[in-house]
Amino acid sequence: MPSPVEDLQVRQRLEALEEGLSPFASRSSRSLGRDRSETPSPLRTEYQRDRDRIIHTNAFRRLKHKTQVFLAPSGDHFVTRLTHTLEVAQIGRTIARALNLNEDLVEAMSYGHDLGHTPFGHLGEETLDQIYVEGFTHSAQSLRIVERLAGEGEGLNLTREVRQGIISHSKPQGDFLDVKLDESLTLEAQILRLADSVAYLNHDIADAIRAGMLKVEDLPEQANRVLGTTHSQRIDSLVTGIVQESWPASGLSDEDVDGKPLIGMDAQAREAMMELRDYMFQNIYLPLGNTKQSEVGRDVVKLLYCYFVENAEEIPPPYFSPGADPARASVDYVSGMTDHYAIRQAEKLQPGITQGVFHSVPLE
Repeated sequence: MPSPVEDLQVRQRLEALEEGLSPFASRSSRSLGRDRSETPSPLRTEYQRDRDRIIHTNAFRRLKHKTQVFLAPSGDHFVTRLTHTLEVAQIGRTIARALNLNEDLVEAMSYGHDLGHTPFGHLGEETLDQIYVEGFTHSAQSLRIVERLAGEGEGLNLTREVRQGIISHSKPQGDFLDVKLDESLTLEAQILRLADSVAYLNHDIADAIRAGMLKVEDLPEQANRVLGTTHSQRIDSLVTGIVQESWPASGLSDEDVDGKPLIGMDAQAREAMMELRDYMFQNIYLPLGNTKQSEVGRDVVKLLYCYFVENAEEIPPPYFSPGADPARASVDYVSGMTDHYAIRQAEKLQPGITQGVFHSVPLE
């Protein structure tokens, strides 16, 4: 007769494998824990358990129809928020494995980092931030989803390390590597910040080329020379630059490490990356924010927010329940919508509001 799962010591064996990681790595057996205590899984570590909870949420599934950069794209090969999330996880795990850090933790926080993104990407985020009195950021909304909205309003009860990575992943425009980090930030959370940037910068370049908005030769000459001229070359160069600069974090370095090391990027790759990032802001991101599609996208988000504030009883649970703040519920509901769903809902409320600019979206 087979032994009970508990007797197989699967989780304990996985936790023992983590003991071979860098001394600076986060170990699931030493997690700061969950807000509500739970019986450990017999088959999975705590971070593996968090990863699985995130990918089985509706919020994660909806990422497949949320904008990355190009609004409600009609082409099959444009990046969505879901494919972006998968690329972040892959890049993050590559870095974590090379540096002898915790891949499972990086993967879990990667899957959760963009759950709170609005329809129409950062444009939707900026719109809600302007009209909602308490302000809005997608990182805070991602945290709110895993803490309060997912799991039928009970939250996912994730570990503190995963939640820290989710709330800490956003970066300002400019050289965000110069920003002083919270000393409590795990090395895995620092990996997520960089993996997120490496992923979006490179797939946004690919999408802009696909859309005919730029050619490889238009990119800064120095960046092309340092990082390469293809998608794979750029990612490989940037990931290599991160691993080289962050090698003391592996615990395998011959150098004496004074205190906790940081995850960084070597100077040459960093300069090239920031040059590319500035180029994309000036030539792609900011111009895209001034298109007719962008104007209509803002109008859609405003219309939906204002309508549901006034008609909160139409908001389904867990976003709204009697006695809840209508504005907060409207933000939660509207920010969770996919591009296509938001467009269809807006057309029902105000026919013609999208003015035919989103040709790929069936309105019936």
